Amino acid sequence: MSYITDHQQKFTDLNFHIENQDQLRRQANGGNSILFSYPPDEEQQYIEKAKELYTDKAVFIDVSKLLVQFIDEDGWESFKEYYSDFKNTPHLIFRSDDPSIDLFDLIIREIVKACQNDKIPILIRTGCLFGTGVENVNIMENKAVMNLPHPLVIFYPSKIENDNIYFLNFKPASKYRCMLVK
Repeated sequence: MSYITDHQQKFTDLNFHIENQDQLRRQANGGNSILFSYPPDEEQQYIEKAKELYTDKAVFIDVSKLLVQFIDEDGWESFKEYYSDFKNTPHLIFRSDDPSIDLFDLIIREIVKACQNDKIPILIRTGCLFGTGVENVNIMENKAVMNLPHPLVIFYPSKIENDNIYFLNFKPASKYRCMLVK
């Protein structure tokens, strides 16, 4: 399937799930998220179309910019040293339970902020989460996300085979707490 043949139906499905949040919660096992799947090599086209369709209704949260912000907070050299120490347990760097702000906290903060401004939060450039230990299910099962007044939309570069979803076309991923738009 390609952008040219699929994008209209996908955006129609996305819009339906955004506008029917009660049904979304029932079908997503209590979740409040929509996983919008597309081939990784067509990401730019899908993001551009979404920005065209949802400019007034949504906030686009660019995860790649949040990753850079996170690294810049302590500086590259400190990050590099810290990452080297914990490269086998990246979730301790990017999604820890300690009180310091990490990448996961930055993402959740931006999602909540979007809803406080009565906008639909749409995560884009999520491919950069690979290797951070931050999984889509961590975001979808976050208490704040599950209780948002608007559903969270996650633009998710992936493929679907035999009813399984593969992040970046190779990493098995969860679709338990979401509606999948494929």
